[in-house]
Amino acid sequence: MPRLFLPLMALACGVAVANIYYVQPLLEQLALSFHTTVAGIAAIPTATQVGFACGLIGLGPLGDRYPRHRVILGMGAALVFMLLLASAAPNIALLAAASLGVGLMASIAQQIVPLVAHLAPPQQRGRAVGLVMSGLLVGILGGRVLGGLVGQALGWRAVFALAALLNAASLVMLWRTLPRLPANDTTAQSYGHLVASTLGQFRKHAELRAAGVTGGLFFGAFSVFWVGLTPLLGSPAYGLGPAAAGLFGILGLTGALVAPVSGRHCDHPGGPRRVLLVALVGVLAAWALFAFGGHGLIWLVLGVVVLDAGVQGAQIANQTRIYALDAASRSRINAVYMTQYFIGGAAGTFAASHAWALGGWPAVVLTGAAFSALALVLHVGWNPGKAAAG
Repeated sequence: MPRLFLPLMALACGVAVANIYYVQPLLEQLALSFHTTVAGIAAIPTATQVGFACGLIGLGPLGDRYPRHRVILGMGAALVFMLLLASAAPNIALLAAASLGVGLMASIAQQIVPLVAHLAPPQQRGRAVGLVMSGLLVGILGGRVLGGLVGQALGWRAVFALAALLNAASLVMLWRTLPRLPANDTTAQSYGHLVASTLGQFRKHAELRAAGVTGGLFFGAFSVFWVGLTPLLGSPAYGLGPAAAGLFGILGLTGALVAPVSGRHCDHPGGPRRVLLVALVGVLAAWALFAFGGHGLIWLVLGVVVLDAGVQGAQIANQTRIYALDAASRSRINAVYMTQYFIGGAAGTFAASHAWALGGWPAVVLTGAAFSALALVLHVGWNPGKAAAG
């Protein structure tokens, strides 16, 4: 691979996945714009995450069947269009529909990750995936920063317009740098067979099922925090706007430093499972810090650093283990895993908005801790690799 290829792919992943998160610091602003509550506007971030999950199942398999560069470029062009549509949406229903389309096409990021795994030598795969996942995490957190700052200064419509511009620039970069490789699967399967074979990966690999369930739970915990943070900072306890919620994303960027370290440990035998255990303990510990978040920003600051480091390490561990299952089906395996991952995220988004409405920040903390604890318990008690070996 060329020297700059991995950093450029990390950048492209970050730009794509950021589109899912621009809206999260803007929930109160959107609620005011459309004369509703934070719970009423929850359909917008939920639609984006559901769209992403649908894109993984509906579009993810195409990366195995067709030349991946064509799939990536086509999805990138559609993503720019959907962002422009969102910027002009006159009501919640149309914004939710556009957000669904944004999520659907933002799954381009999960076409790029399997491409990198395919190109990297086996002994360097964990490190390569870790580097690209660093870019993805920067996009997740940077999207919140940019969304909060631009939203407070120029309004939420400007956020989507700027996102369209950034994705157009990324599309040009991808067009110039993506290798023109043949499809992995040359069996000329129909689209229906591709989707069926994707779902078949779920039945075939117990390791994939275990990774998907734990991944959905820890990403659900991650989403609970970021959705609950916006109304907490806007409450009388702090009185801060969207920019403050977005700036918390900068703190989370420290989690990107964990990616290369986690990737190196995952390259050793048994490494992914050990890394995942440590990471899930970290995710649960973050909620112990968040329990004091209503009494001082320092607890939120410390907690977000621990949370993002834990989620990043856990995600790299999970993706390293699933990419080792079947080289010819990596896009489909990745699609199944990330679908479970984002279903968990959508569940966390939905749960957080309603937890806030029911019990404020303490209810949000209990919800996030429940997601985290369940992920840890399932990981400790569910080891498909050990069962297969036995």
